[in-house]
Amino acid sequence: MSNQEDLTDELGNNHIGTNEQTPLRKDAFEKSEEEKIEIIKKNVENILSTLGMDLTDDSLKKTPDRVAKMFVKEIFGGLNPNKKPSSSTFENKYKYNEMLVEKNITLYSTCEHHLLPIVGRAHVAYISNGTVVGLSKMNRIVDYFAKRPQVQERLTIQIVRELQKVLNTENVACIIDAKHLCVNSRGIRDIESSTVTSEFGGKFKEEAVRKEFLDYIKLDTSF
Repeated sequence: MSNQEDLTDELGNNHIGTNEQTPLRKDAFEKSEEEKIEIIKKNVENILSTLGMDLTDDSLKKTPDRVAKMFVKEIFGGLNPNKKPSSSTFENKYKYNEMLVEKNITLYSTCEHHLLPIVGRAHVAYISNGTVVGLSKMNRIVDYFAKRPQVQERLTIQIVRELQKVLNTENVACIIDAKHLCVNSRGIRDIESSTVTSEFGGKFKEEAVRKEFLDYIKLDTSF
């Protein structure tokens, strides 16, 4: 194995991302979803067959089809730009210029290094610059960028960059606390550890504003 291959393998095993943008080829969307499903289905059949599984068994017969549809339409659906949520903004008529926080957004993603689940919570905040966005749109933005092979650091940045663009303000922040099953269920198999990442823009870089955000997400809001 070459030094470059060693480095690439080490980056993957240590869950280190190399790009702020999701690494997509230029021809990523030339095939239709149906074409992708058929190709992936055959590849899943090959994987299971190679592992020695009997694909004539009733339990396994439709597994390649189910996995292929799940990859394209569900867990990696965020790769499709046509599924990007529309984020209509509204004039901030109430003149509310304090912090707005959407906390404990359930997050399901997939580690791009081992294709195992990432499960956790995202906490997102912004300070209006004259416009506001519907609360559910913040959840949808998190879900859209999570539904692709991901690195948690990149996911955190992508959520912030998208909301900054939508709201036309730098004053956006995101914190993600998640468990990686590639750490919890394989390798070191540490079931207790979680990974926390953050991205602070604009006023959130100020210590007092950042502390206010952190205090909000510590609040017990269970009802």
